[in-house]
Amino acid sequence: MGPVSDDKNPIEHAVELAVLAPIGFALEAKKLLPTFVERGRQQVNMAKVVGQFAVAHGQTTGKKKLSKAQAQAASILAEFGLAGTDEEPVAAAEPNGAAAPSPAPAPAGPRSSAAAADLPIADYDSLAASQVIPRLAGLSAEELAAVEAYEVSHRGRKTILGKITQLGAE
Repeated sequence: MGPVSDDKNPIEHAVELAVLAPIGFALEAKKLLPTFVERGRQQVNMAKVVGQFAVAHGQTTGKKKLSKAQAQAASILAEFGLAGTDEEPVAAAEPNGAAAPSPAPAPAGPRSSAAAADLPIADYDSLAASQVIPRLAGLSAEELAAVEAYEVSHRGRKTILGKITQLGAE
């Protein structure tokens, strides 16, 4: 039997497509099935490798971007005095994974000195730099000078002194 040609009548053509082609396919399927299975397996393995690469690359890229964003956030916080060396240190981890012992807590009670009582910011000595910085913006030049003099002679926190310098230049 030869290939399907256009000179056959439509009924012969329909019989070839509807009856003979499926029979021929069924007979060849036994030989072709292992080839199809192997090609499918190769495609699945390739997709798995590409997926694993995409996930690994995405994790690496994500970690780099997160690290950069964390550095930028830390820089901004330090610039506004919300983080820095004058804050309480975070407990470092010991090599065995346990937290390092924290220093003994300061005794309870008022921490403000008599000199701090004259400052325009209430309870100045008990405030962290991150709490002082936002309050500086509303002070006059004389009040800023008083806070600066007190800070220089007592704790010397660079973030506060830097912010006072910045406000004085405005």
